[in-house]
Amino acid sequence: MYRLKSSERRMKLILMLQDSKKKLTVDELADTFGVSRRTIFRDFNTLSEINVPVTWDQYSGYGIMDGYKVPPIMFTSKELATIMVGLSFVKSQVDKMLVEDAKGVELKIKNILPAELRDYMDSIDDRTVVDPFLHFGHEKKEGGNWYLVTSAISQKKSLEFFYKSKREEEVTHRKIDPYLLVFYRDHWNVIGFSHKREAIRNFVLDRMSDVKILEENFYPKMKIDTEALIFGSNESGQKIELLVDNSVDRAFRANLPTKIFKENRVNSEIIKVSIRFQNLEYLNEWLLQFGDKIEIIYPDELKNLRKNLLNKMLMNLD
Repeated sequence: MYRLKSSERRMKLILMLQDSKKKLTVDELADTFGVSRRTIFRDFNTLSEINVPVTWDQYSGYGIMDGYKVPPIMFTSKELATIMVGLSFVKSQVDKMLVEDAKGVELKIKNILPAELRDYMDSIDDRTVVDPFLHFGHEKKEGGNWYLVTSAISQKKSLEFFYKSKREEEVTHRKIDPYLLVFYRDHWNVIGFSHKREAIRNFVLDRMSDVKILEENFYPKMKIDTEALIFGSNESGQKIELLVDNSVDRAFRANLPTKIFKENRVNSEIIKVSIRFQNLEYLNEWLLQFGDKIEIIYPDELKNLRKNLLNKMLMNLD
């Protein structure tokens, strides 16, 4: 059985006393933590020394003085390790605002921790790196106001903004009912109901400008299904068939920007998969990372896009 360190146990003891609807006896606390009554008494002495107003009644037991508020952020070492892995992931992203926000959270947590846990947090921070190629290899950039979008989503408020199309380079005024905020490795997206198109659409946050939350509330025109929203835009896309080599199958599935709706094994080394996707140019560039381990069977349009791109790359070598 995992035995809590004394500092962790005392943190949990304070929270138990604060949250309990009734007072707790020494026997109950000793049984909860798997320690002796003497240990619990020592814990109470320590809490008294740091001015935590523990109360005692001979008939009902121990509690904390009404109205006393203890700091809500108290963590065990395991909880801190979990937080640090999450913060390390956020700090590895290319979104400059998100990285700065993560550093701010980290600083606030460190400022309220006891010295031993602060040292533990520092050691984890120095030795935990998630996605090192993103962490060290990319210049951070502005990724759009994700916090403003989340605020609109939580309040069920419509958004309006100007949007710059990637292909046409034109800027248009848009109004949407935001349903979902999604992060795709290096950029944020908001998925919602477009009033202009009268359909579900995806918008990249760093192409949005002058974003404003409107006073009008929206009511989703459908039940919010996260998976359906993320992949639904591809359901009407073009059917694509590919042969995938076993050696890249795991990486292919992990990062595929749509869903596989049909698959079957051709032989011990090759799997045939069927997907749907709208943007063939994007998919063509994405598939090139797998080299000759992915073969395009259908459609011919995607095959031609690959040939043209490869020819252009070869010409650049001359």
